[in-house]
Amino acid sequence: MKDKVSSKIVESWLKGWCLSRETSFPVSYKSGFHVVVGDEKQKERFVFPELNDDFFQLTNSIDEPWIYLKVSTSPDELISKIPERWQLQSQGYMMTCFHPMEFPDTSLAEGYHLEFSDYNTTFVITIVAENGEQASIGRISLIDDVAVYDRIITEKSHQRKGLARFLLKELEKIALSKGFYKNILVATEEGKLLYETLGWKLYCLHTSIVIPLED
Repeated sequence: MKDKVSSKIVESWLKGWCLSRETSFPVSYKSGFHVVVGDEKQKERFVFPELNDDFFQLTNSIDEPWIYLKVSTSPDELISKIPERWQLQSQGYMMTCFHPMEFPDTSLAEGYHLEFSDYNTTFVITIVAENGEQASIGRISLIDDVAVYDRIITEKSHQRKGLARFLLKELEKIALSKGFYKNILVATEEGKLLYETLGWKLYCLHTSIVIPLED
């Protein structure tokens, strides 16, 4: 894990995230970045490569729900220093793979087929079951000099069939065919374990807080 997080890598990841989600690009906000997302449960997001006063000033000035603050540090570094209205979210892990992924012999499980689509510079692969049900889906957005992987999901009823590995291999083929050899993503705890088996390395923690809407 990096001691010093690169602002450029964080910005490239965030730009890829915006391409995937079809939102406007991030703009600079002090030492970090700001994105107007526009979703009901994510109005905006502020992303900081490091924890500093810029982050803490926002925790004190924002009292509106569904504005996310994200920072490349451990939650232990901030949780006792922010107002109680903020709620810590599930831990994220920013990961990189700057070499070809390490796949065992991988083939698509019987009874499934691939479907491809694209928009902007984002490429989508869907794995579809025989009954037409979406089994797995994932995206890569190509921006700057990196391929940003996003929303890699396998439905529970289709897990443990190697679909996610096959999907990642096919996404990587697209990136390589376009000349993109550097890969980056933000993983969940579960996803992190899979990516590590494929040669990805933890770059930094990705910690998120938000004020939820009170019932």
